[in-house]
Amino acid sequence: MLELKFIRSSPDVVRADLKKRGDAEKLAWVDDLLAKDERSREMQVEINSMRNRRNIISREINQTRKAGGEISGLLEEAKSLPSKIKDAETELAEIQEKIKFYQMRVPNILHESVPVGADDSENVEVSRWGEPTVPSFEVKNHGELAIEKGLAEFERAAKISGAGFYILKGRLALMDLALQRLAIDLLAERGYTPVMPPYMMNRAAYEGVTDLSDFENVMYKIDGEDEFLIATSEHPMAAMYMDEIFEEKDLPLRLAGISTCFRREIGSHGLDTKGLFRVHQFNKVEQFIYCKQEDSWRLHEELLKNAEDIFRMLKLPYHVVNICTGDIGTVAAKKYDIEVWMPREETYREVVSCSNCTAYQAVRLNIKVRDPHEFEKKDYVHTLNSTAVATTRTLRAILENCQEEDGTVVIPEALRPYMNGAETL
Repeated sequence: MLELKFIRSSPDVVRADLKKRGDAEKLAWVDDLLAKDERSREMQVEINSMRNRRNIISREINQTRKAGGEISGLLEEAKSLPSKIKDAETELAEIQEKIKFYQMRVPNILHESVPVGADDSENVEVSRWGEPTVPSFEVKNHGELAIEKGLAEFERAAKISGAGFYILKGRLALMDLALQRLAIDLLAERGYTPVMPPYMMNRAAYEGVTDLSDFENVMYKIDGEDEFLIATSEHPMAAMYMDEIFEEKDLPLRLAGISTCFRREIGSHGLDTKGLFRVHQFNKVEQFIYCKQEDSWRLHEELLKNAEDIFRMLKLPYHVVNICTGDIGTVAAKKYDIEVWMPREETYREVVSCSNCTAYQAVRLNIKVRDPHEFEKKDYVHTLNSTAVATTRTLRAILENCQEEDGTVVIPEALRPYMNGAETL
């Protein structure tokens, strides 16, 4: 979330950003937030004054009584103070709760390079790699091809878990693991520490990472428990250092999260519902960085390059798009997507999301870095995240792009060392 002192000192920046996003509802919140912030500070002074008065009034009563003075007025005041303080504290708590409501939902300030657009159709291509191919033969549906080769089960998965789940078998299961190892090895070589986080998070930690009002509808809640299954390892990695202070020498901290991810969302057409592109459960290697504020834009490009290098190693054609205002969401200040060519649909589909969240998550989670020259001075860190590889979407891309006319699928050379030298599926 945005720091309250930032909103207070730069309301025109916040308003301009909400206008750029076209978010009239939240734009209307700003004036009320500022008014409630001012009233909150006034009330805090009033409450402190009444508490101080409560502490000294008994002494005044004793002094006045000893001097033979009239104390009825002082007694009446002493009697009324506790209820006045309680009423003021109740009102202050309500005001502060509303301020927190606004803060938790006002989105991050966008980078100036974020394009204005209504939805994902207005995202802007910034680069392209590889030649998209349209084979002379009809490309088989990746799900049907995997079933035909005995490499996946969808109906049996639905029987035991419901629609949107799958079973991988044989070399396709090995390829899922191979994609993870390829990404992990590349990232480890570049200074990223592999992390296997918990697969469940409590509400307090999750609210620190993202706006649950936007995200909760795609998450699985554990019945009877204050726990959610993670939608991505970005979330537990972001919450790892909640309420902690980094020393500057320890930043940037580069992490590579390895996890299964769980999401309730599912596609609405055949390519998604009986396939591997949009599913309820999938494996992913996620990049995550904590850094000083001045380093985050350089590191955002580093994350993107790492992800691009993985897809270049796989020799899958892709393009990079700069996500527009109508598609970027609440948390990121700027986001790139990598979209891989899918020859069956003859279009690009998203496989990587790469975001600079600036200090937005760190403010929510209270994660700071200490100034090495001024011990008491602390700034919020910046957090960044990017997919390295989401395996199921990448498996679909390989099944389509590496498919030959007879249905053979050539395994990308970069994966063969992790698959016992196998060359085809």
